[in-house]
Amino acid sequence: MRRITRKKALTLVRELDAFPKVPESYVESSASGGTVSLIAFTLMAVLTFLEFLVYRNTWMRYEYEVDKDFSSKLKINVDITVAMRCQYIGADVLDLAETMVASDGLIYEPCVLFVSSFRTLLHIQERLRVEHSLQDVLFKSAIKAPPPVQTRSDNNLPSPNACRIHGHLYVNKVAGNFHITVGKSIPHPRGHAHLAALVSHDTYNFSHRIDHLSFGEAVPGIISTLDGTEKISSDSNHMFQYFITIVPTMLNTYQVSADTHQYSVTERERVINHAAGSHGVSGIFMKYDISSLMIKVTEQHMPLWKFLIRLCGIIGGIFSTTGIENNFKYLCPNLNIVFFIFMFF
Repeated sequence: MRRITRKKALTLVRELDAFPKVPESYVESSASGGTVSLIAFTLMAVLTFLEFLVYRNTWMRYEYEVDKDFSSKLKINVDITVAMRCQYIGADVLDLAETMVASDGLIYEPCVLFVSSFRTLLHIQERLRVEHSLQDVLFKSAIKAPPPVQTRSDNNLPSPNACRIHGHLYVNKVAGNFHITVGKSIPHPRGHAHLAALVSHDTYNFSHRIDHLSFGEAVPGIISTLDGTEKISSDSNHMFQYFITIVPTMLNTYQVSADTHQYSVTERERVINHAAGSHGVSGIFMKYDISSLMIKVTEQHMPLWKFLIRLCGIIGGIFSTTGIENNFKYLCPNLNIVFFIFMFF
């Protein structure tokens, strides 16, 4: 009784077969069919390889939201070389609340100012302004490591004529003004002041090079907007201004996860001449403001299930196309070549 029931079940399953098998004696091989099969397998192999390259590739996803973090401190990473002796200049930060941040985290290092040492970096900066997709490449190349320490050799160098100011500062997360000007800064009830009266005007020279300027966590591999900027002043009383807009950025890639900041900058410079009505203070002024929006940058990858579905679509589509072409040639032999070209190209 069980055998009869099993046979009926097998018979019912055979009747439901949607893929009937053709007896081998009815199958006829041909040179044209073999050619079509060879082309189909080659095309499958090529498209599968290209699809695998797409599967291995990643892309950056950008999301925007309101930045709700106002209580944390903002880290400013500085590495600037100014063409004046260290005892003649001072650097500090004055924020919007008239709070002065001392430059205790900055190091003043006597050095020699060399110009035109960042041609490659400047070229990258120019291309970034034109092709914004290059920023994705920089995000992917970012690594989780401490910033490289720049060492300067003192062998066969002339006497120092400049001052390298490098280090970092922690400031309130409000708009502020980071500046380098004549004289060391001293606290003042209404802000702060610089002891500029003790410095001769003949020593003024605010030609400078910005090796690095970034905000937030320093991530090696990411090039900031002002990195490699060089300014040469022919006049001693010169004011350089950088108006910076900072955008908080959460970077999450397969190599690094960091809270950093991007920024855009507008530059302005002018000669201080009180007789001509151009008033101000000689120095380097970086006035920054923080955007209320935050950008989340996430590196994404094609999921495996989507890759398999696309792969099945490629293989199944080629099989169906070649099958239709192979059957169509028996119905319309004269149109076989035209149909073949149309189906594949």
